Amino acid sequence: MRRGLVHVLAWLLATSAAVTLSWWGVHTVMAGTAYDPPRALPITAADDDPTTQGSKPLASATSRPPSPSPTAFPRPSATAAPTPSRTPTPTPTPSAAATGAVKAYDTDGGRAVFDLGDTSATLVSATPGTGWSMQVWKTESWIRIEFSRSTDRVSVFCTWHDGPPQVQVETY
Repeated sequence: MRRGLVHVLAWLLATSAAVTLSWWGVHTVMAGTAYDPPRALPITAADDDPTTQGSKPLASATSRPPSPSPTAFPRPSATAAPTPSRTPTPTPTPSAAATGAVKAYDTDGGRAVFDLGDTSATLVSATPGTGWSMQVWKTESWIRIEFSRSTDRVSVFCTWHDGPPQVQVETY
């Protein structure tokens, strides 16, 4: 009986030490990180078009510092294909060339919001619908957001390589 009790106490001590050490390690790593949930920008109706907001400044519900501009990201080489992103995209500060009309595009797969300037565009936000996932590709002359669920795909293309930005939505 005494021998069994010693084994149980030894097991409890070893388990408690392992749990404490694990918790401390995870806590130490996670304490240095900050998680900010994605921001959603308010889109108000301008004139008769509910998807357009004039060039009014956008209000933010948080007081966080602005995100880095898109030009701060490394530019892809001419031969390299853009790398898809599987996480929600950050809200970049619009560049000087893309402070035009903010337009939202609602699709079956989700919502994409662009700041369309005269010669370029900036992705404001991309949010997949319930049950959908998304990928985002960006280059110097186009942005593509693909929403997917099972075999359903919806792509939102914004291109400006040969003129003002144009947005196309394709379902396949």
